Amino acid sequence: MASLQATFYGHTYENPFMNASGVHCMDTAELDGLATSAAGSFVTKSATAEGRDGNPEPRYVNLELGSINSMGLPNLGLAYYLEDAIQRQTAHPDQPFFLSVASYKGFDEYVANMKAIQDSAYTGLVELNLSCPNVPGKPQMAYDFEDTEKLLTEIFRFYTKPFGVKLPPYFDFMHFDKIAAVLNQFDLKFVNCINSVGNGLYIDDETDTVVIKPKGGFGGIGGEYVKPTALANVRALRQRLNPTIDIIGTGGILTGRDAYEHLLCGASMLQVGTQLYKEGLGVFDRLNSELLDILVAKGYNTIAEFKGKLATLD
Repeated sequence: MASLQATFYGHTYENPFMNASGVHCMDTAELDGLATSAAGSFVTKSATAEGRDGNPEPRYVNLELGSINSMGLPNLGLAYYLEDAIQRQTAHPDQPFFLSVASYKGFDEYVANMKAIQDSAYTGLVELNLSCPNVPGKPQMAYDFEDTEKLLTEIFRFYTKPFGVKLPPYFDFMHFDKIAAVLNQFDLKFVNCINSVGNGLYIDDETDTVVIKPKGGFGGIGGEYVKPTALANVRALRQRLNPTIDIIGTGGILTGRDAYEHLLCGASMLQVGTQLYKEGLGVFDRLNSELLDILVAKGYNTIAEFKGKLATLD
């Protein structure tokens, strides 16, 4: 009997699917929906120290092949998600999830947020979002390799709980080499790649205008548009990272086949963003069914039998 069970940081999940942070995770009610859905796990909204309203509307638009957004990190503040996480961890210790944390102000806020988590009763996994591409005037931390190394060095001075990092897409082999060289210095539990492809532009063919308001219409691209880039990042980083660092594959997962390809490239867990936004929580039932059908058709009993075994034409 084929199984979709996924092993990640010492826990076995019923399947590898999760939401991507930012989709269906703003408040406790939405998180409750994820917790009772067919997803194997879930992640909270990326939290800043204080709550934020985010960028002006319209800031998210569904497109034929994906989406464009410039959300601006709307969230209810770290204290809200941390309190919720502690309660969930206490009530359901056998159902681990991910707490996502970000920064609007840069280095010092990242450090302060991680200190707050370190000092709390929450002991679960944290996703440190180093890729926030849609905040006007703010750079992405993970595109600065020296600052990323400095930040992780500072965090590891005091942080003793398990965490990983969420990365933007990289587009050059030299950049894959450089970010892997930085990350391999640290006892990270996972890397999540990719966040949306930053600063895309979409034009309405009837009005000849951009479709979102912030940043003059520039925004992060997600969905089907980004799958090849996401697969390349999963594959390239799996080839370069320490084997103890798991990979979460994110980007362009619309079907079970898309999920299969992420796993084939070396992902251990999978996050769904744009398609979850478009389809709702039922997407996880469908993806599970489609991925299981692929395993059966190919004669696999477990994900481990093919994970990371992408063939080349050498």
